[in-house]
Amino acid sequence: MTAGLFPRARAEVAPGAVHVPGWLSAARQQELVEACRDWGRGPVPFRHTRLPRGGVMSVRTVCLGWHWRPYRYTRTADDVNGAPVAEFPDWLVALGREALAEAYGEPTGEPYAPDTALINFYAGDARMGMHQDKDERSGAPVVSLSIGDTCVFRFGNTDNRGRPYTDVELVSGDLFVFGGASRFAYHGVPKVHPGTADPSLGLTGRLNITLRETGLDS
Repeated sequence: MTAGLFPRARAEVAPGAVHVPGWLSAARQQELVEACRDWGRGPVPFRHTRLPRGGVMSVRTVCLGWHWRPYRYTRTADDVNGAPVAEFPDWLVALGREALAEAYGEPTGEPYAPDTALINFYAGDARMGMHQDKDERSGAPVVSLSIGDTCVFRFGNTDNRGRPYTDVELVSGDLFVFGGASRFAYHGVPKVHPGTADPSLGLTGRLNITLRETGLDS
């Protein structure tokens, strides 16, 4: 790992895809870890999502606002326990707007209004295959926050899962936003580096919080 040796500069990885290292303060990271623990206790707990062809994702996921399962969003977790999904809090909307302003500068047009969060927990051996975030009806940017262990984030193209792609090291506290021409780019996590989180977080593994606008009616 080089994060502690050399400053990491923000970068536009692709048009509309911006990496901002170290955006979350240590205190904000700790607050988010505690919030994720609360959300993970229910009403819908963390679960391994089952894919349509029978496979099971290695990450564990809990959702806010809307419950995601492959190809659709619902208000109840019918594939878990049937409970209504936890509400999406106003303070998380505000955080998403701050993140978008940091990545793109002062936002223009309609205010960013995320109404769902997918919170993925990666144990040391968890991975995420290349995929598109395309179950939303909105083309608003995706805001991604990393907490805990460092990972390799592979950000690709909008046509297929293969090359060209760029591997980005995401460290605890990093912000990654993708929208515009890169909104539907394929992306994934081929590797997590276990034991790289700051011990003061009290977290073993990696949390990834993605904020999105679904474009769905309430």
